[in-house]
Amino acid sequence: MTFNTYGDSKNPSLLLIPGLGVTFEIFLPLIELMKEKYQIIAVGIDGFLLDRESQFTSIDDQAAQAIGYVQEHLNGHLDVAYGLSLGGKILSRILERNEVTIDHAIMDAAPLLPLPRWCVNPLRYYESMNVWTCSHWTGFWKLVFRSHYFDVLLDECKKAWPSGKGKAVRDGYKDVYTNKLESIHGSDIHFFYGTKEAFVAKPQAEHLLNLYPDTRVEVFPKMNHGQLLIDHPEEIAARISQMVAI
Repeated sequence: MTFNTYGDSKNPSLLLIPGLGVTFEIFLPLIELMKEKYQIIAVGIDGFLLDRESQFTSIDDQAAQAIGYVQEHLNGHLDVAYGLSLGGKILSRILERNEVTIDHAIMDAAPLLPLPRWCVNPLRYYESMNVWTCSHWTGFWKLVFRSHYFDVLLDECKKAWPSGKGKAVRDGYKDVYTNKLESIHGSDIHFFYGTKEAFVAKPQAEHLLNLYPDTRVEVFPKMNHGQLLIDHPEEIAARISQMVAI
């Protein structure tokens, strides 16, 4: 895991954890909006590092590495943590372990529930091929395998693929969808998702509400998986700033 820092260490701390198949650079537009007022730590997840070969380990290991960094460099405290998809799953595990303090936590379409066992293997191989096509984008593969990877994600998938290739995608997908969030700790927890991904994301939000009834769920019209971050980073920046100001 890598930790890429921006901004002044005297400012409120913001941890950013990306999703499966992309690098930390997916956050660069958001970082540009926030680096003057925040100390930002953008995480690179093992298996999806920039210009470095690596392999995905596990949700728990990624969470442990992030916890270790916060304990060593931030006195065990974060003002805000934001996790996208797989990053949200890692963030949920950090909150479940309850070894650092996070004032405000945002899980954006985080997969918190396991899938039925019979479908995990077929879907993780499908996902691996799906991400592969983002790195080898031709008209044929675009028609066969394109799903929620809309065009703006292609460059990010191309950056991440050489790091761990299909094995990192398959291992990450399997670990995400065979683990269930059992408990959670925090003072201010948020869950974001878009209406175009509601079929998958809504049950995750409902599970989180069962564990933590004070969760603040926000649903964004006409948004797909990861689209709010990519198309409207100013919306996320505004919500984070509002949380810190309250």
